[in-house]
Amino acid sequence: MTQEIGGFAAFNLNPNILAAVTATGYEEPSAIQQQSIPIIMAGHDMIGQAQTGTGKTAAFALPILHRIDPAKREPQALILAPTRELALQVATAFETYAKQMPGVTVVAVYGGAPMGPQLKAIRNGAQIVVATPGRLCDHLRRDEKVLATVNHLVLDEADEMLKLGFMDDLEVIFKSLPATRQTVLFSATLPQSIRAIAERHLRDPQHVKIQTKTQTVTAIEQAHLLVHADQKTSAVLSLLEVEDFDALIMFVRTKQATLDLASALEAKGYKAAALNGDIAQNQRERVIDSLKDGRLDIVVATDVAARGLDVPRITHVFNVDMPYDPESYVHRIGRTGRAGREGRALLLVTPRERRMLQVIERVTGQKVAEVRLPDAQAVLDARIKKLTNSLSPLVADAESTHGELLDRLTTDIGCSPRALAAALLRKATNGQALTLGAIEKERPLVPNNAPRGDRPERSGDRPERSDRERRAPVPLAEGRARCRTALGARDGIAAKNLLGAILNEGGLAREAIGRIQVRDSFSLVELPEDGLERLLTKLKDTRVAGKQLKLRRYRED
Repeated sequence: MTQEIGGFAAFNLNPNILAAVTATGYEEPSAIQQQSIPIIMAGHDMIGQAQTGTGKTAAFALPILHRIDPAKREPQALILAPTRELALQVATAFETYAKQMPGVTVVAVYGGAPMGPQLKAIRNGAQIVVATPGRLCDHLRRDEKVLATVNHLVLDEADEMLKLGFMDDLEVIFKSLPATRQTVLFSATLPQSIRAIAERHLRDPQHVKIQTKTQTVTAIEQAHLLVHADQKTSAVLSLLEVEDFDALIMFVRTKQATLDLASALEAKGYKAAALNGDIAQNQRERVIDSLKDGRLDIVVATDVAARGLDVPRITHVFNVDMPYDPESYVHRIGRTGRAGREGRALLLVTPRERRMLQVIERVTGQKVAEVRLPDAQAVLDARIKKLTNSLSPLVADAESTHGELLDRLTTDIGCSPRALAAALLRKATNGQALTLGAIEKERPLVPNNAPRGDRPERSGDRPERSDRERRAPVPLAEGRARCRTALGARDGIAAKNLLGAILNEGGLAREAIGRIQVRDSFSLVELPEDGLERLLTKLKDTRVAGKQLKLRRYRED
């Protein structure tokens, strides 16, 4: 076993779990993993205070998988997460660590997906259930005994769950679980509400508190770019036009993505190659050697394949796919800025990944500035600059060495020196567009701003309005419908509670939800007009703060 995995081996985890950890490329346990894994493996209840990005998912996933009995086809562990995105992320992590454990299955339970297949997967014996509280309560109303065999409970980001109004749902879930279960609670903060839950539902919990170390990467210039997922390849090609790089490494999440992106780059004339876990060691070494000596300029890699990659000429790192955690981000961009050289790191961020960007900024202690994609003028200027740089060294003695040939060619062809020079430039640039009009027609550039919904920017100065005006609904943006619920401020409802419930149960992206207005006895929510009836059907059984949401289209007369 390699030295890097020796730290995990010290926990005496199931060998199959250790093998999966080895395959992920993790080196040493993080602080939260070092302290939490032995406690959870020993069966103790635990309160872990740690920020996102400290490695807490593995801190509970590894010891819980160690205690799972694959032979028992029944739910054994329940992990609660506040949002659909986090539930999917945690479920993926469990699947990764359980890859070499035959018979262990994981099901993610969240709103916005059909309930039938989820309940069927639980009844068929998925040992690991990762769920959002609202959707899980829906299943409990159909089958109150569905969690009767669970003996490990994890509350991930418990403070966020309470902020989203899931307190009543949590109490319903607690009552449905065996009293003898092991309970582990993770939270970035420990307000009184979290402490009250711990006092009621945890037995002599052990406490683990991790202070996040600020990771600094000051030698590297960092920037991010907002794009949609299907625009990434186009965005990468646009950025390469204007970035002045020597060698570059691009990070993606999957093996197939390395092949697809490397192929697209080669088609555009870049010297690029893929690097992933399926590539044999001797071929991997050839790729790295080619990057070192200049036969390659771009490598498209997964995190595992890039472990230990140290090539001083790498000036740029493109995070084409968002890393799973800030530690991976720091490790990725550390491939540049080596040996005292400056480096530049660019991160492509889809609308749903803005939260992870904020986590990265908090953990690294640095702001990742937003940049825009180059327009046609910037691409034209960059192309001419590259052409100028390539021709400048040749001009000094060109007339003395090739002047007579120039005279003969112009005579033989019957053209002016200017026409001949233009023809030679066309040949040298391989027909590359070098006018604004041609570049604009060549391929559509990705828009400079990823859509953020139809809401206008808020100004700092707002005119005073009368009480009647403040109470009146604001005009609707195009493509939105206003919906009403009888829940309001007197029910203890805040806008964030409604937002969290609709995100979790409706399966919408954050930017799809418009203005939320909470009044004393009711609330108004702006939702997409397209598919509204289907969405309202999805939300019909949704509960917020223990009460039914009952959203209906709001008719304004």
